[in-house]
Amino acid sequence: MDVYQQLDVDPIINAAGTLTRMSGSVMHPEVVEAMAAASQCFVMMTELHEMAGRRVADLIGVPGAHVTASATAGIAVMAAAVMAGNDPLKARQLPDTTGMADSWVVIEAHRNPFDQALRLVGGRFVGVESDAGQLRQALAGESVAGVFYTFSWFNTGHALSLAEVASIAHEMEKPVIVDAAAEIPPVGHLRRFIDEGADLVAFSGGKALCGPQASGVILGRDPALIAACATNDSPNMSVGRGMKAGKEEIVGLVKAIELYLARDHDADLILWEGRVEQLLNAASTVPGVTAWRQMPFGEGQQIPHAAISWDEQALRCTYEQVIDTLRDGRPRIAVQFIQESVYRFASETGPQIRLHPHTLAEGEAQIVADRLQDALRGSSPGR
Repeated sequence: MDVYQQLDVDPIINAAGTLTRMSGSVMHPEVVEAMAAASQCFVMMTELHEMAGRRVADLIGVPGAHVTASATAGIAVMAAAVMAGNDPLKARQLPDTTGMADSWVVIEAHRNPFDQALRLVGGRFVGVESDAGQLRQALAGESVAGVFYTFSWFNTGHALSLAEVASIAHEMEKPVIVDAAAEIPPVGHLRRFIDEGADLVAFSGGKALCGPQASGVILGRDPALIAACATNDSPNMSVGRGMKAGKEEIVGLVKAIELYLARDHDADLILWEGRVEQLLNAASTVPGVTAWRQMPFGEGQQIPHAAISWDEQALRCTYEQVIDTLRDGRPRIAVQFIQESVYRFASETGPQIRLHPHTLAEGEAQIVADRLQDALRGSSPGR
């Protein structure tokens, strides 16, 4: 790719999944075309946000939607919308929350690094265990803005269901905002969390949707809260001003959602399963290596992947050595490394390398399979 060669950047074969540090996903040509077309005109951004939100809401079948710069930006904008409401002066005041309810009740099992998005806008956390009584008691505080609920494959602790949490929160007249960044597929999750009681839900646009990497979408049950999201987002002077989604990203995401809803998801699953089997067959030929098909924890991001592990001393090969061999060879290959220093649940599962099929292009699964075999056997990477 000439644009990367000009910058002396070497592209990778991505078997690590739709991770931000691996640049998310590859957009469909129709999305690129829509973004290019959008770049050729000036528009009023408030009008574009409103009309794009209406289109997305109609497509998915929810009361309202607002396009953001990412799911993380969506968390910040959702929290700001609840705390400052549709008041432009309060929106400009954040992250100074003086005079506003700014505490967010969160189940301790849901705590994770993306909590920072909520803190950026002035939010504070009140942690509770997965207990209805504790939740109800915490929500009684005058400074409480609402509940922050997270769905994620890396939060593996026990938690009350969203429906239970939403029922209690609404009983206490408090809203529930949800981080569901990577919770599709299945496609039904785009509506499910609203149906289960969430007031606002943030999804990434640059993962399974294959939209622009710098995009996300907030879905909501209350048009007033969606309007408050717009007030607390760009182009308005607010905490969201620096998290702007450009006209190209907004139009690109709308197109990506149209395409995603029209996809043959059963065909996608058949393709992914075939690639996983191909990777497992290759890894299983190496003595001492355990390889198995695995699904992510939870109910979202239901894409199978190949997982492998081994005894480093017995194989005389560390996980880091295999990862480095794959990354430093030609073509470069990135995989996902599950280790305790990054993922808490790895203290129970042990280290793993995971290889994801949905970010591989046609023919790349075989390249990864061959190179993985060589790396596990201690062979030099292809040059």
